[in-house]
Amino acid sequence: MTQQIRKLTDAEIASRLGALPAWRLVDGKLRRELRFPDFVSAFGFMTRGALVAEAMNHHPEWCNVYNRVVIDLATHDVGGISERDFALASALERLASS
Repeated sequence: MTQQIRKLTDAEIASRLGALPAWRLVDGKLRRELRFPDFVSAFGFMTRGALVAEAMNHHPEWCNVYNRVVIDLATHDVGGISERDFALASALERLASS
């Protein structure tokens, strides 16, 4: 049996954001901006993050310009933010701090 994914309420999102202080809500998506020492470090983070996202079958919207990576997370199937976005945000946060 597959678990039903549901859109989180504004109160649930606000509550969960407390555990991820570097993330914020922007245009209905979770957003995190990261800066690295150089392009190779930024791209390396994205490569490791891509493997995590693929394993979770939940893929970010992100962009990279030189040493900067901007990540936006939302669950298109529910038209907003779900638990899957917070799970991926937490995993990417662990990668960023390692």
